[in-house]
Amino acid sequence: MDSVRKDDATNLGRRDVLRTTGAALAIGAATGLGGQAIAQTGGSMSAASRNAAPLGLRLQGVQHFGLTVQNMERAYEFYTEVLGGTEVFRHGDFQGDPVQNTLLADQEIRANELHVDPATIGVPNLRDGDQRLDVRFIQFDNVVIELLQYRNADQPMGGPNSFAPPLENMSPAFPRMMHICFHVADDVDFNRFITDLEAESARRGMTQVRANRTIRVRSEAERRAAPQDTNTNKVTVAPSDGWELIYCKGPEGEQLEFVKAIGPVKQRFATALAGRQRARSSL
Repeated sequence: MDSVRKDDATNLGRRDVLRTTGAALAIGAATGLGGQAIAQTGGSMSAASRNAAPLGLRLQGVQHFGLTVQNMERAYEFYTEVLGGTEVFRHGDFQGDPVQNTLLADQEIRANELHVDPATIGVPNLRDGDQRLDVRFIQFDNVVIELLQYRNADQPMGGPNSFAPPLENMSPAFPRMMHICFHVADDVDFNRFITDLEAESARRGMTQVRANRTIRVRSEAERRAAPQDTNTNKVTVAPSDGWELIYCKGPEGEQLEFVKAIGPVKQRFATALAGRQRARSSL
């Protein structure tokens, strides 16, 4: 019985840190997890009051991150079978004028300003159905990832061929570049986690799933040969002390991050979230 209570307490602690990590999204720390614990606060406001409130008080947090992929089935396999997400639903074959206008009006305006065919800057023709859009929603503990694929109409749903070519260079230093971050449980051996992630991905032919090392490597052979304990960057300097991270590319070349938030930094997230909740509940 005591061990059950201990396990329950441990699980509660993990859920708490998952919730608190969501606060990082608001300040750009980008743990990749939505702050759903915030969603239910401030519920005493009337609809009229909420509609006149500051914009932040009209939100319920981050609902999902979207990732446009080249190969839908490959991405889906990685986020569900490798990382363990659960499909919420899938929908597809989106086309038509309202869809085009909703998703792509700004890019069509940009093409007109440049006096070029919209297709040359990656704008599909959903309006006339030459291209189609498919989506799949993948649920993790406290955030959803949406996979999107724009494809030519003659290509099958879930196929490997996208309408636009993928970006060749995916450096996180490029402005507008984003990343998805997963929160690793406090008691997980982080170095082994990354070793297992790389091995499982390689077994499935996902050769792009490669994690960086904390030591300088000049080739893929050197990266693979690096000691396992060079997988994890452990931050010891305040205010990030207790933050552990690994940067890794996903199967589509997307930028991923895996983190732990323990010790002092865990408490800072908890304090920030508690303060936000108090401010909302006082309105």
